[in-house]
Amino acid sequence: MPGENPLRAGQAVSGGHEDSRVTDRAIQRGRLSWCRRAGLLLAGSALASPLLGAVARAEGAVSAAGLSISTIEVVQLAVFVGVTGAAFLSAIVLIRERARTSAENVELRSRVADVNAALRRSEALLNLRDQRVVIWASENKKPELIGTLPAESGAPEDRAAFLAFGRWLMPRSAAALEHAVAALREKARAFDLVIESQAGAPLEVHGRKSAAHVLVRFVSLSETQRSQARLKIENQRLSADHDTIIGLLEALKMPAWLRDEHGRLKWVNRAYADAVEADSAEAAVRDAKEFLGGQAREAIASQHKSHPVFEQSLSTVIEGDRRVFAVTDFAGADGSAGIASDTSAIESIRGEYERTVRSHADTLDQLNTAVAIFDTEEKLRFFNQAFQKLWGLDSGFLHSAPDNALLLDRLRSEGKIAEQPEWRRWKEGLLGAYRAVESQEHWWHLPDGKTIRVVANPQPKGGVTWVFENLTEKMDLESRYRTAVRVQGETLDNLAEGVAVFGPDGRLRLSNPAFATLWGLSAEATKPNVHVSTIRDLCDRQAADSPWPGFVAAITGFDDERRERHGQSELNNGTVLRYAVIPLPNGQVMMTFVDVTDSVRVERALKDKNEALEKSDQLKNDFVQHVSYELRSPLTNIIGFTELLSLPATGPLNQKQREYVEHVGSSSSVLLTIVNDILDLATVDAGIMQLDISEVHVDRTIAAAAELVADRLEEHSIRLEVDAAAAPKTFHGDETRIRQILYNLLSNAANYAPEASTIRLACRQLADGVEFSVHDDGPGMPPDVLDSVFRRFEPRANGGRRRGAGLGLSIVKSFVELHGGGVRIETGKDKGTTVICTFPDMPGIRAAAE
Repeated sequence: MPGENPLRAGQAVSGGHEDSRVTDRAIQRGRLSWCRRAGLLLAGSALASPLLGAVARAEGAVSAAGLSISTIEVVQLAVFVGVTGAAFLSAIVLIRERARTSAENVELRSRVADVNAALRRSEALLNLRDQRVVIWASENKKPELIGTLPAESGAPEDRAAFLAFGRWLMPRSAAALEHAVAALREKARAFDLVIESQAGAPLEVHGRKSAAHVLVRFVSLSETQRSQARLKIENQRLSADHDTIIGLLEALKMPAWLRDEHGRLKWVNRAYADAVEADSAEAAVRDAKEFLGGQAREAIASQHKSHPVFEQSLSTVIEGDRRVFAVTDFAGADGSAGIASDTSAIESIRGEYERTVRSHADTLDQLNTAVAIFDTEEKLRFFNQAFQKLWGLDSGFLHSAPDNALLLDRLRSEGKIAEQPEWRRWKEGLLGAYRAVESQEHWWHLPDGKTIRVVANPQPKGGVTWVFENLTEKMDLESRYRTAVRVQGETLDNLAEGVAVFGPDGRLRLSNPAFATLWGLSAEATKPNVHVSTIRDLCDRQAADSPWPGFVAAITGFDDERRERHGQSELNNGTVLRYAVIPLPNGQVMMTFVDVTDSVRVERALKDKNEALEKSDQLKNDFVQHVSYELRSPLTNIIGFTELLSLPATGPLNQKQREYVEHVGSSSSVLLTIVNDILDLATVDAGIMQLDISEVHVDRTIAAAAELVADRLEEHSIRLEVDAAAAPKTFHGDETRIRQILYNLLSNAANYAPEASTIRLACRQLADGVEFSVHDDGPGMPPDVLDSVFRRFEPRANGGRRRGAGLGLSIVKSFVELHGGGVRIETGKDKGTTVICTFPDMPGIRAAAE
């Protein structure tokens, strides 16, 4: 029965073994009975021996008395008497033993019957369809299964399938049962479990271990017990779910809390404790540290009176900062639970988004181009003032969010767009932009003569932005412009002066035949959109002292000052051209050329000798400037593409390729530095170098220059020692040029300083200015080198590591003298070299260096 002791099944099984022991005892008692009988026979034989003795004595007596009885007869008589007595005694003993044995047999049969009845009762109990017993007789034998379980329990009948608990029990129940059985067999730890099959039926399982057996009994429960078991299983499941939810809340970075029916905290997670700056969650509950302010808690309590759920954004102070949290609090019968999510960043982004949308809307309203935005349902969501003005629609209709098809139908009905031969198909094709990926472009010619360029731009999240650009005036202006250009062209073509107009991009806009004739250019070279660099290359061949580098500077914007220029140039064929460079609006430049060969020849006869000297110097400067400009552009491209090749996005490079790219980059940077130096000197020579006088911070300028040469110093283990204790904090000068001066001085010193030596950079305040000095422990300069050290393009190794372009000290001297200062050198053999630069406190800005 379900309520009986689970050990009675074991006792029933052991009843059969008790019955066999009773039978053995009965057999032993029968053997004892026969042994007693044999003893009686032996006792009868023993009685016969005295009788024989008596017979012998009687025979002697008879003989003495003279009686005639033979010995044989006496013996026979004695034997008869002995046997009869023995038989009589044996019969008595046998009768008594048989009676006792019969009584014992009756008792044994009664006990065997009782044992058999108990065995049959136990087997009947075990074979009931509401329980099943698994018996392990020993560790090495397979378990024995007795009994069955109802089919609705979901337990399989097959022995192997039944013992595979994971196949028919719920995973949690199977795992618990496996652990319990293992503990029972190994540690004799009894257990009582309630498990659940995959069919949803609850079962009780009892495990016990005796001296020789291990028994596990599965019992199908009654309806009441089943309900209790289900409640127990549900309680276990709810407990596990509770632990899981608590674990999840602990892992969340959002504060969570539980309150009792009186509103007091009874549990918080770690995020809550961190928010209220508590040492632990338990400390936060113990100290009743509140996450929300009193007003917020009152609002939650007030809301709970009418509705169990509170959802609202509340602000609170966390770590000294006010933040906004989305708070959700649920109130039940026995308390409440809440969670808060930090939405400060979201609110900030939302506010920024709304401001951006408003800004974009305000910006679009200022445009003359009509813009309309439709959502995924093809409803009008935004339009600017230009859109309303273009189509003349009332604001009420536009603010009613009409769909795109309705808007097109209204424009058609009011005659504001042209009729189409197949209106429906045309409209469907136009609205296909909502299903397109790429932008679409259409041209509308309206009945009022306007030409509209329509662009449909699909939005990533659905919808389309329509842009309506009125090109009527633009096309009219283009037509007028072409007419004016033709008139100007005819006029220019008949001028004797050569005229060329270049755009701000350096490309030829227009020219006349006289320009090509004077410079000997082909018609192909003077086509529109030819770049000035191409024309310069061709014209440079026509004149030894070509003015075209200056023209290029004026056209491309290298010349910051847009002003008229006048001059003349003599071509290789002897023609002398007088030119004028005239800036035009919109960044354009016009150049005119007049042939003044005859008048110049008369004037040149008087100035040939002086001009020859000036031209030689000018030719050198022009050549340097020309080469510098020519080199700078391709060098910039080389450096740019070298850096592009070094980027991972361009593609992987092997080690050899990476070394080549780095070598190209470093070499290009060195060459670019030389070109920049040449351009600086050319600018100084041209008298257009302007100093940006401001307050120069000494420490910052020295640090910037030292950082530029740090790699070179580190390469040769050279240490830089800076002494600025006596220096002023600031003085007036061009900070960029002073940093360039110090960089050149430090680079020159690093080139001559021995390995692992020290370069000393000092700065001190003078009575009328500031003095910078750079000293190295190199070999020093001999007198012949010292005389020409400031000359350009005269590099000398003189023990240096690398041979430069010979411009460093020239630039130093030019820039120092531009500040109104001076440069001197103190050197000697084996004494090193010290270069000293002095700057006045308030330098007078000079137009050019001496």
